[in-house]
Order: sequence, then structure tokens, then C-alpha cells
Amino acid sequence: MLFLYNLGIRFYSFAVWVASFFNPKAKLWLEGRKNLFARLNTAFQGNTDPVIWFHTSSLGEFEQGRPVIEHIKANHPELKILITFFSPSGYEIRHDYDQADYVFYLPLDTRRNAQKFLSIVRPQAVFFVKYEFWYHFLNETQKTNVPMLLFSSIFREQQFFFKSYGRFFRKVLRNYTHIFVQNQASVDLLQSIQVQSVSIAGDTRFDRVKAIADQQEQFPVVETFVNTQLTLVVGSSWWRDLVVLIPFLNDFGAPLKTIIAPHEINDQEIERLQDTLNKKSVRYTHFQDKPLDDEAVQQALRESDVLILDTIGMLAGLYQYADFAYIGGAFGEGLHNTLEPAVFDTPVLFGKEYDKYQEAIDMVNLRGAFSINNTEELSQVMNDLYFDEEKRAKAAKVCTEYVLANLGSSDKIYQYFVENIYKK
Repeated sequence: MLFLYNLGIRFYSFAVWVASFFNPKAKLWLEGRKNLFARLNTAFQGNTDPVIWFHTSSLGEFEQGRPVIEHIKANHPELKILITFFSPSGYEIRHDYDQADYVFYLPLDTRRNAQKFLSIVRPQAVFFVKYEFWYHFLNETQKTNVPMLLFSSIFREQQFFFKSYGRFFRKVLRNYTHIFVQNQASVDLLQSIQVQSVSIAGDTRFDRVKAIADQQEQFPVVETFVNTQLTLVVGSSWWRDLVVLIPFLNDFGAPLKTIIAPHEINDQEIERLQDTLNKKSVRYTHFQDKPLDDEAVQQALRESDVLILDTIGMLAGLYQYADFAYIGGAFGEGLHNTLEPAVFDTPVLFGKEYDKYQEAIDMVNLRGAFSINNTEELSQVMNDLYFDEEKRAKAAKVCTEYVLANLGSSDKIYQYFVENIYKK
């Protein structure tokens, strides 16, 4: 099995190289790893402070890890924080994160790379976020007796760890010093395969979205666009979401402002979106540097029905303007973050495939979130929420109370860290 794993890693690297000739993300993936070890050597040369290494796959996992990173940094300024990313979607946006001392791409998972990386970095503890099972990095780290923690994980019976052919992958799980999971079902599954060092800590995303809500960052362009009207924020939409949403938006007759944040931002897709809408739409970047005290600018924003968010890093804070939120990905790509709108007193809608997301299941059962299969169902739910203020307020309250009831995961992980890993 190890031979097949190594072969798969090599094949993946080759596939990314081929894709880099026509795919910008693949090109960034390769370029970000050029001279990586030389840059690591330069960065860590002469460092004598303890290093805590956090690995996050992409931007979503990074946001999930932030509460723990910031907890440790605030209480232990003597520690150096290293963050590695697998994906450009995380590194390119957060490489200048001010709570980290070092930010790099993760080298390709080979035995030699893992050994070389560890010899340079010499971490005192390692944190992996949610789903990280790189065989060589885990195996080589375990050989050095450096503690490794995995947090905010959730496991399901369908995963390969729990299949007859999953022996190789079960060994990877046993390398972890401790695994923090989201629910009891995950504990039971892990213990069924003799992974005993596991406990429930919940999901650190609850802590992260609460921190975002507490910041109350203002967005003047969006405030001018919304202008006190009822607003739908569409977060991380894919085209399969828009196929359902656009007919509703085109036919909806009551006053409604809509903010659409596509998951993939490119001019061709945005033009396609604007061409399909029969409502007046504008792009955020066309207004971000314009004077908002100019009457013509104000009028252009206020007369528009749809604002397309063609920039990255703002979405989580924009849900404060939402009266309704639709979250993309639940028609096949994978549901995105439903907690970001929930914390802002906002009913949440999404597509039909949400059974892998505990928070979505919970909020649907509590009647704060609504799953839809098609445009007709979307229209029915939106009409109910739009015209029934009491129902809208009740759903919004359910979502916020759900978030507040699940805070504290990062505290539990930090407490384990100071009691068992880093004792000053």
C-alpha cells in the first residue's frame, strides 16, 4: 500500500505540473514550492525559540485553525508560529498573516521531504486542522516524538479508515498524540479501530465566526448598496447554485438587494452571470476606490439590484448586512461555511447535499436553515421568510443561539496544549 501511496503522490505532482500550463492555481502550487527548502533554511537559520507548527490545507481550514493559533500566540509570545498550506487558496491570501512568524507551502509528502522539513523547522508541537493525513509527515514526526494534535475533525462510517482495505490509513491515524473531534459518533468510530486518544472538543469554526461578528468591520460600498433594504447574501456560489438562484432573482417582484460572492472569481464567469440576470448588477471592484460622497456613485449603487463581490477575503463580514443567506456548494461541490451567516442572526438556505455537515444538519432540524432542491422550493422558502417577519426572526434567532451554544472548542484544545504539551 505504501508503494501505491508514493506512486499516487508522484502522479499528483506530475498532474499539477501538466495543469500548470493552463491552470493559474496549479501554476501557483508549483511556483510556491520552488526553492522551498532554501527559503526554509534562511527563515529558520539562527532561531532558538520553540516552534509550534500548524498545517492547514486551504483557506477554510486556516480560518478554522485561527482561534487556536491566536489563543496560543496571545498567551505565549515566546513561541514562534509556523503555518503551512497545501493549497494556493490559503497561502496566497494569508501568507502575510500577522499572528504567524513563518508561512510556507507544505512540501510534497515524501519521506525525504518530511525528514528534511523537520530537521530545519524542529517543531515542539504540531497541529493539523480537520482532515490532514499525510503519511510521511505524520510518520516521520512520530519518530521524533514530537506531539501531534488533530482538531475539529469529524468522521463517518463511509470513510476509508473504517473499510476492510483501510489498514494502511488507520495506521496514519494512530500516529496522532490526540484527536479532537466534533461529536460522539466520531469518538465511537475511532475507538472501534483502536484509536483511543480521542475526545470531543467541538468545532473551532464557532469560535472563529463569533470573533468575526464581534469585530463589526464596516464596508461602506456595501452599506451604500444595501441602503436599509432587505438583503440576500449568496456566499461561495458555484454555477450549479446560480442555475437555481437566477430564475428566482429574475422573477422575484418585491424589493430585494442581492450580494453574490462567487466561489471562483474570473471575468468570464462574472460576465456570464450578469448576462443571465435581468436585474441591474454591478461589480464591487468598480466602486471600492470611488468617493462614496459623490451623488452619482451613491445613485449607481442604490439603483442596482445585485452587487457581485469580485474580490476575496470580505465575505464573512458581509453577512452582517444579510436578512437571508444562501450558501453554495450543496449541489455537488461541497457545502461551504453556514456558520458565518448564522452568527449574524440570519436564516440560512442551501442545496440538497448537506448530510456530511453536522452544523447544517443541526440547523435544519432546528428550523433555522432550509435545504432546497430546485428553484421552486427556493422561491417558496424565500417568500415565506420575506413576507413573514415573525418566521424570519424566529429562524434567525435559532441560528444565532445555535452558534452561541457551541462556543469554546479552542479553549478546550488550548487547555490540553498547556497541560500536556507545553508546560512552562
